[in-house]
Amino acid sequence: MSSAITVLTREYASPPVSEREILRYAGCVSSRADEATVALMRDCLVEIGGSLTYKVCYCELDEQTLLPFTDVSRQLKHLLNDCIAVVLFGATVGVELDRRIARYGVLSPARALMMQAIGAERIESLCHAFCTDLSKEYGAPLTPRFSAGYGDLPLDAQKDIFAILDCPRRIGLTLNDSLLMSPSKSVTAFVGIR
Repeated sequence: MSSAITVLTREYASPPVSEREILRYAGCVSSRADEATVALMRDCLVEIGGSLTYKVCYCELDEQTLLPFTDVSRQLKHLLNDCIAVVLFGATVGVELDRRIARYGVLSPARALMMQAIGAERIESLCHAFCTDLSKEYGAPLTPRFSAGYGDLPLDAQKDIFAILDCPRRIGLTLNDSLLMSPSKSVTAFVGIR
């Protein structure tokens, strides 16, 4: 890792909730969701309330630090071609959803499924908020996000991503020996600025 890389951290307020996206993640078509499903979703949203944390750590990568990733992934290299900058980030909404999903997995599978769907929508909303901020700050559009395990970028690239970002210390995001992140409602990704 280059000594010139500075990793920064941001915390966000809760981004706006998209009930339609939550229902989509839960496997429902929002226009066809029955009243009981919608009521369950809204009850879960109230339950989870303000217990989520919205944290991001990130850095702009220099060419030397980016090279090991683009050397193993032609798709990532192609995506980032002609970008003026590349940002690597990690984001998480915290561990509370994992606790509730585990508890409801035993007590109420339907509630566990809805908590999973809420978690998916929440982490995507956080990533969207962060990327929107980046686009405004750079005054330029962004490429789509590209994560380890996607396309031809091997999942074990997570080890290097975590080493660069120092995710455990900065945002409480860890990686186990099986390359699973904890909290599970978390993302690491590259994004190019065009």
